[in-house]
Amino acid sequence: MYAIIETGGKQLKVEAGDTIFVEKLDVEEGAAYTFDKVLFVGGDASKIGNPYVEGATVTAEVVNQGKAKKVTVYKYKPKKHYHKKQGHRQPYTRLTVKEINA
Repeated sequence: MYAIIETGGKQLKVEAGDTIFVEKLDVEEGAAYTFDKVLFVGGDASKIGNPYVEGATVTAEVVNQGKAKKVTVYKYKPKKHYHKKQGHRQPYTRLTVKEINA
């Protein structure tokens, strides 16, 4: 059984036991988190949402909070002596999917 959930403006396909990285959620490590924006549930009997499947949830456990590797942003304009170097580390939440309730 699998589900397609929406979180952080993105859609993810998840199955029980999967480890996923999502945009940072305000949840403590070790706590359970429930996704209620389920777009699709697949398996023996598929359910398609309009836009979400009613009563369907995905339960996950928060493994840790972290930051991704640094991305360097470098801007410049030729012949104008303009240079700007900036770094960015995107925060994320790592979750382990426990169960899909359809």
